[in-house]
Amino acid sequence: MGTISISKSFSETAARGLLASIGAGAILLAVTLAFAQDGGNSAPAAAEKPGFFGAIGRWFDDQTSTLGSHLKGARTGVENLGNEAGVAAKTTVEGAKDAAGAVTRIPTSRVLTGHEKCASAPNGAPDCVIAANAICKTNGFESGKSVDTTTTEVCPPQVYLSGHSSGPECRKETFVSRALCQ
Repeated sequence: MGTISISKSFSETAARGLLASIGAGAILLAVTLAFAQDGGNSAPAAAEKPGFFGAIGRWFDDQTSTLGSHLKGARTGVENLGNEAGVAAKTTVEGAKDAAGAVTRIPTSRVLTGHEKCASAPNGAPDCVIAANAICKTNGFESGKSVDTTTTEVCPPQVYLSGHSSGPECRKETFVSRALCQ
């Protein structure tokens, strides 16, 4: 015996939906024409005679108003989606420009060695920004940041001659030994 296929193709389902839509449209057209023939008395007649056709007319009125509000909501959603997509695109373009600028600066960056003394900040800590910039500018770059520093204790000769390696007269000095130049 043969086998029976239970699955329906998409075209059959679409055809049934189309036929249902055409049928609903035909009923709507018939109701609209019936009310148009009555003239201006259609509203009071429907209110006075809540029959089958009056109920269908009210149902269609309710459905069209509901459909209209849903379509307006969908339109607003689509407009908002377009605006949000535009903002996202602008942000992506700006991010790409920033990344491209950073990538173009990478080949021109170099780590250079040197020996430049750091200034003292008001709180006593070493401030090596000027020293790193000085190393880079002497090698033809615009600016730099310190990568490696060296700290030493500098004492007057009398401390060493007296046999001590440290004393109250000694001070610490910090030097930039490597700088990242751009």
